[in-house]
Amino acid sequence: MKKFLSIFAVLGLILVLAACGADNKEKESEGSNDQSNEANESSESTTLTIKHELGETPVKKNPEKVVVFDYGALDTLDKLGIEVAGVAKQSLPGYLSKYDDDKYENIGGLKEPDFEKINEMKPDLIIISGRQSDMYEDLSEIAPTIHLGVDATRYMESFKENVGKIAEIFGKEDAVDAEIKAVEEKIAGINEKATASDKKALIVLANEGKVSAYGPGSRFGIIHDVFGFKAADEGIEASTHGQSITFEYILETNPDILFVIDRSAAVGGEVGAKDTIENELVQKTNAYKDGKIIYLDPEYWYLSGGGLESVAAMVDEVEPVIE
Repeated sequence: MKKFLSIFAVLGLILVLAACGADNKEKESEGSNDQSNEANESSESTTLTIKHELGETPVKKNPEKVVVFDYGALDTLDKLGIEVAGVAKQSLPGYLSKYDDDKYENIGGLKEPDFEKINEMKPDLIIISGRQSDMYEDLSEIAPTIHLGVDATRYMESFKENVGKIAEIFGKEDAVDAEIKAVEEKIAGINEKATASDKKALIVLANEGKVSAYGPGSRFGIIHDVFGFKAADEGIEASTHGQSITFEYILETNPDILFVIDRSAAVGGEVGAKDTIENELVQKTNAYKDGKIIYLDPEYWYLSGGGLESVAAMVDEVEPVIE
């Protein structure tokens, strides 16, 4: 009898200890889950203050519903795998054509936002650039709005700041750092060769038979200011729409390299840049004779400059020119 009582006592003790252990594990698990949930909630509820050209805007970390007007910003978001809810579909670059799908709301034109649609969407973040800057206050009344347009007078600094802000908002700092490092290494190689060369370049925008020139500090001045190509004319007026020029001017300037951006091709115009540019006067320039008329991709240069993908593509287009 005593033997049986001892056995029952031992079994009872084992059951009590097992129950205590299970209870402790359950509490530990609950504590761990609580900590994890608290961490997630903390991350989701974090608010950042984003400084930009038009002011300072409180932005929730990892916003879920984002609408984008600037194609450079859309380019960066796409490269980083960040989903958006709505885009301006007016002149979407071909390589971003997936955003023409009905799953993405059309938020209006680049200069004519659909305020009613955007308001209905109740976005967490709106990203704009120069074309929408006059409507910043109106858009800010709907949702936190930030300006991420590129400052051409300090192109690379501005580009890095903009993608850095996107990286901070969405926790993609490491991915952005790697992309920028790769771009900067290529630029350093181009700049070394371009600055050592005596070849001079001219940048022109062709638009339905008309031509404008761009120099250092201009919208496309990255070719001179960052890549290091010497300017065929240092006195070109730095303006958004360029300096209106004649073909006689191109002949007189006589660039060794002529970079051409075809605006008509970017926005669906009818007159191609090659038909406009390669006339009898331009055929007398060094650029034409040496096969150095370079037609740059207007989607990257005109529509979506300043994005992680577009800037890398711009570098790749220019790199072979100086070989």
